[in-house]
Amino acid sequence: MANTSTIYALSSGPGRAGVAVIRVSGSKAREAVELMAAPLPKPRLAAFRTVVHPISGESLDRAVIIWFAAPLSETGEDVAEFQVHGGTAVVRAVLQGLGSIPGLRLAEPGEFARRAFEHGKLDLAEVEGLADLVDAQTEAQRRQALAQASGSLSRLYEGWRGRLIEALALAEAAIDFSDEVDVSVRAFEDARLRVARLRDEIAAHLNDGHRGEILRDGFRVALVGPPNAGKSSLLNALARRDAAIVSAEAGTTRDVIEVRLDLHGLPVIVADTAGIRDASGAVEREGIRRSMSTARSADLVLWLTESGLDSPPSEISRETTVVVRSKADLAPDGPNGALAVSSVTGTGLDRLTQEIAARAADVVGRLDAPALTQQRHRARLEQAIAALGLFLEGPTRDLELRAEDLRTAAHALGRITGRVDVEDVLDEIFGRFCIGK
Repeated sequence: MANTSTIYALSSGPGRAGVAVIRVSGSKAREAVELMAAPLPKPRLAAFRTVVHPISGESLDRAVIIWFAAPLSETGEDVAEFQVHGGTAVVRAVLQGLGSIPGLRLAEPGEFARRAFEHGKLDLAEVEGLADLVDAQTEAQRRQALAQASGSLSRLYEGWRGRLIEALALAEAAIDFSDEVDVSVRAFEDARLRVARLRDEIAAHLNDGHRGEILRDGFRVALVGPPNAGKSSLLNALARRDAAIVSAEAGTTRDVIEVRLDLHGLPVIVADTAGIRDASGAVEREGIRRSMSTARSADLVLWLTESGLDSPPSEISRETTVVVRSKADLAPDGPNGALAVSSVTGTGLDRLTQEIAARAADVVGRLDAPALTQQRHRARLEQAIAALGLFLEGPTRDLELRAEDLRTAAHALGRITGRVDVEDVLDEIFGRFCIGK
């Protein structure tokens, strides 16, 4: 996406609204305001203007115009905001007017954010946090995304990179003063001590149980059990809607059905699965296979059974399994140890949701600590760890190779924030955004 053109787009949500925000960014943003809403307001001060068509002069709306002169803008370019009335006809007319100005074009998805990155307003980790903030559905997701968009991860990774560069300087000094053995040895040993501490910190960050990714994508709960154990009824009760078909006929659920919940601010994905039994039909066998696959990959398995005594299959981890005695309204007295619930009367549902939320909170951990949220980050950190391992464990006589190990690690960290060439990941990152962001 070239920066030679001036871009515009609706930056607020589509559809009828009280106010719609149309953003313009680029060298012709000033011309757009002067043609459609003259005179140009003072920078960063809202002004009430009549918006006209740039060719016909027809009045299109009465709107608030805000002008941001470069470089003090979101993108680092000249930016104008047209805050117009949110009716479909008004928005369409203003967009058509902007499109009639030579040199202006509609923005591509994520192009505003990409220009902010290219002008140094955001780094790549902050951009990804901004995308997560737009997508956030729960309070915990909002907090994590806002922290990342505000630079919490970037500061952590850039701090590590700065320390790596310091260690690299010591390694280079060991090479430069190789003819002075005492100086060279002290410099290299100092570098090794610094790198060892840094490797431990990065390893601890990686070994976090994927808490940031789970919070970003959702804590996965699988409802598993024999046929007619009440899995679909429980799913509907938790979702408070008819998400799954409920029938007394065994084998009704053939595929995995998922609903997203917000439990105490945490994103939870609950999956209803096919009943586990010895099935003769090929379709039901495939449904059971998918059930077991879902259970194995879930963060928490709720094993539903009417008796409370049946045990889950051995391939399901006991550490992540909670036994739930379903249909408690039909048999109020049951064995101790199983959590009793009724989807009909609501008995035990509050306790069950509290248990799920508590398990999710345990996995997610502290929300105020920077969390690893992207697989791209994890891959680069693993590359850095591997390079640091080579530095610490490789032959010390090959000082040039050990210095190269540190350069490799620093390069891997730099690719997370965009400090080094990252052209191969730009399209993937900015393509996640909607048009106008």
